[in-house]
Amino acid sequence: MNKKLKVAILYNEAEPELYVKRDESSSEPTNFVPYFEIEDLTPMEEYDIIARRLRRLGLSAYAFNIKDDIFALMNNLKENEPDVIFNFIEIFNDAPTLEMNIVGLLDLIGIAYTGAPQMALANCQSKILTKRLLRSSGLSTPQFIIQEKLIEKIDHKLNYPVIVKPALEDASAGIRNESIVTNDEELVNRINYVITYFEQPVLIEEFIEGRELNIAVLGDEKPRVLPISEIDFSEMPDHLHNIVSYEAKWEPDNEAYHKTIPICPAILPRGIEKKAKSMALKAFKKMQCRDYARVDMRLSENNKLYILEVNPNPDLTEGAGFMRSMEAAGYSYAEALKKIINLAYKRWKRNKKNGLKSKR
Repeated sequence: MNKKLKVAILYNEAEPELYVKRDESSSEPTNFVPYFEIEDLTPMEEYDIIARRLRRLGLSAYAFNIKDDIFALMNNLKENEPDVIFNFIEIFNDAPTLEMNIVGLLDLIGIAYTGAPQMALANCQSKILTKRLLRSSGLSTPQFIIQEKLIEKIDHKLNYPVIVKPALEDASAGIRNESIVTNDEELVNRINYVITYFEQPVLIEEFIEGRELNIAVLGDEKPRVLPISEIDFSEMPDHLHNIVSYEAKWEPDNEAYHKTIPICPAILPRGIEKKAKSMALKAFKKMQCRDYARVDMRLSENNKLYILEVNPNPDLTEGAGFMRSMEAAGYSYAEALKKIINLAYKRWKRNKKNGLKSKR
């Protein structure tokens, strides 16, 4: 690819002034030994770093925060005319369900963009719909029920423990240590809390004790599965459940953050590794993902695999999640980002050649 591509790194932080640097001198003392070093970067700084790294690889790249302003986005695209959008937008007007509309707009404009199309984002946003689509393809997911209204009692056939999740959130939002319950009273309380706080249906599914696997899939026309990553729970204290909770993902001062330790590549029996990769690839295609995605699974104590979630456009933080598998596959961080950009641009060129509607 000889052309020097112009890449717009789009993200949405409506109130960037709310990000405050951590004051380590005033931090509360912890009763655990931190495992990870914490880089105190704001999202704005992280996206600017991505732009700088891409420029070092020969791309013309800039980061732009749309700040919940669709007209600012349109003006920026008209002014700068980027060749490719690196789509980091995950929420709009505080609503995760509006994420899909941004890429719908990009499709109407006819500009290349990275990652999942509108239908994949819409389908994967609903944990309920995802489970039904996966099951229609013969892919195993934990047994589940759905609850949409506040309740005083519940009748179900699930085996305890169960885990209670908001049905329309992602990035572990609403998944806390208290999300795992072991009796009807706890279940009713947690259901009512989630419905009240998140104002959406609740997914209740059997909690699968065992190993947690993150399976990255890369590609467009010919996707491939990357080395499998595992979350090691062996250091998790007794008062915390073996889950990747919101705290474990996003709260660096929380003990759970430092007790969910990644191992990549995961050490698995060959047959289980082969099956896990096959399931992930099938899920990637069923959910119409594109360019990059992460399929989260549980390997039960009797060696059965269950898909928990399909994550289109997963977190691309360096050293975490998807990027662990890219590194294990031999990509540097910047090379991995460039690979995803090239997939998007080549698809746009292919579609244009094939006569699909495009304005650029």
